[in-house]
Amino acid sequence: MFPTTRRSVIVALGSDDDEQRRRAFDTFVAIYWKPLYKYLRVTDRRNETDAEDLTQAFLAKCFENGSLAIYDEAKATFRTFLRVLFDRFVVNEIKASQRQKRGGGAIALDFEHAEEEIAREHDRGGSPEDHFQHEWVRSVFALAVERLRDECATAGRQTHFAIFEAYDLDETSRASYRETGERFGISESMVTNWLAATRRHFRGIVLDVLREATASDGEYRNEVRSLLGVDA
Repeated sequence: MFPTTRRSVIVALGSDDDEQRRRAFDTFVAIYWKPLYKYLRVTDRRNETDAEDLTQAFLAKCFENGSLAIYDEAKATFRTFLRVLFDRFVVNEIKASQRQKRGGGAIALDFEHAEEEIAREHDRGGSPEDHFQHEWVRSVFALAVERLRDECATAGRQTHFAIFEAYDLDETSRASYRETGERFGISESMVTNWLAATRRHFRGIVLDVLREATASDGEYRNEVRSLLGVDA
């Protein structure tokens, strides 16, 4: 039920294999870039240009100089460590006035979509750490949904994903199982069976993403308990 062999991308970032490091970095960016960017925009009140430049510069530095290797799991969660490291980077960049406008940079990130999300959201209050954690959780689930969609498409199970989307992602959907079955030309029992199977598959993907996004077994188990309410 719980993955134990999928390697943490945090660990893989220190690999001597350049290709493995690049794949790990791509996953690391997918999980963490938006929480970092929105953290600057919402809690630090940085303008869009500054937040874009600083986020891209920080991520590039993480890959180039191996700064994540100093992480010590005995002192904090990786998420907290990363936020503190980011805070220090921003302060140093501002003090030294060495930021460079990257104009989209080497790392392609969808800042426009992030801004749309910020515009839709109300001020939730709480501490900067609370906000960063909330955005991190959103990124974990967003990446899991993206992977589920891709896997269903590859396997020719687009209808499975459409049913999952209708009941678990679309907050406006009020269709009954019977109505959904009629929509897709399948029985009501098939709707419930496919939905249950897709939910199980999605849960497994979420666990995979959490395994990749955490730096140790202990942190992984804590995040599973926190997000899913079960012990891993």
